[in-house]
Amino acid sequence: MTFIETKPAEIVQPVLNFPCSWNQSFEEIGYTPSILIVDDLEINRRLLKAMLKNTTYKFLEARGAEEAFRILAREQIDLVVLDLMIPGMSGPEFCRKMKANRRTQLVPVLMMTSLQGVENEIHGIDSGADEYLTKPLHPALVRARVRAMLRNKASVDSLEEAETILFALAQAVESRDEYTAGHCERLATYSVAVGVTLGLSKPELVALHRGGFLHDIGKVAVPDRILHGTTKLTQEEWTIMKLHTIRGEEICRPMKSLAPVLPIIRSHHERWDGTGYPDGLAGEDIPLLARILQVVDIYDALTTKRTYKPTMSHHEAIQLMQEETDKGWRDPDLISLFVSVSNSSWEQGIAEFASPEWSELQSMRESLQNMQHSIGR
Repeated sequence: MTFIETKPAEIVQPVLNFPCSWNQSFEEIGYTPSILIVDDLEINRRLLKAMLKNTTYKFLEARGAEEAFRILAREQIDLVVLDLMIPGMSGPEFCRKMKANRRTQLVPVLMMTSLQGVENEIHGIDSGADEYLTKPLHPALVRARVRAMLRNKASVDSLEEAETILFALAQAVESRDEYTAGHCERLATYSVAVGVTLGLSKPELVALHRGGFLHDIGKVAVPDRILHGTTKLTQEEWTIMKLHTIRGEEICRPMKSLAPVLPIIRSHHERWDGTGYPDGLAGEDIPLLARILQVVDIYDALTTKRTYKPTMSHHEAIQLMQEETDKGWRDPDLISLFVSVSNSSWEQGIAEFASPEWSELQSMRESLQNMQHSIGR
């Protein structure tokens, strides 16, 4: 191991153009990236730092896997450079464990080895390594690879920040009304619980959770006098209100990671008989995830005090939802399932959501909490 009243467009642009200005190197945005070097030989670590001596990087060092994971747990690392063979576990094993953790899965890995053979390179790349170099190393090539990987990391970080901003914006919309406090959180959690009962896939459950927060983000374009009015909306006001589904989709569409959530945002006010909005979809043409969120949205609205209505009991809410189903407004099978879901089923769904396997959801919630703290909410 030796080295040699805002218009929707005005709302969308500031948020979604944000990452574009960050699509540049760490150096250009005034940030010093941290590189973790994992190698048991001090001479190898010194040689690598010498190759990068003319750059503004912060270096952290680990002699083996256990020490490296401790550093990853407490530090914000932008790049990991490791050997194919390290004390404690092999480089590929280390890489697989690192990529399985939501907190570190997007940290790029540069794997190096003195072992010749394409099979070793394949093994390293298959384990999740982003780049692979065979020793002896050319210093200029190492510097070029490191710069390229850090530029990509900067782009990924800015996209994650933009997504977090969108979720914070959605919660800011919710906070405009004291009566809807916690509404998004409840919808996200209970939508996942219903999805677990239905046996939906993990990506579908993630989309439901995100949809719980983002389904009404388009209401940022709805004036307060309409959104929080205490009288019946006029026809003109109702037309403006109904546009929030389209506006929400427009706001989130540029984020590719939110593509599975767009049908939820756009279609959660459609009706089973085709009398809903914005597209007049009917029956199973309405996306299933949108129908699921609609059910829990209606239930939460009925059982929560609002400016225009008192709180309904569970029994009263279910009765009204059944009456709307009899009118043809709701998916009868889904309403029947919702009614039959027991308390233990809800708890199972919530426990599933809170398990370590749902680290990506927990990470998103932590990001939201950090964002809320930073804006003093």
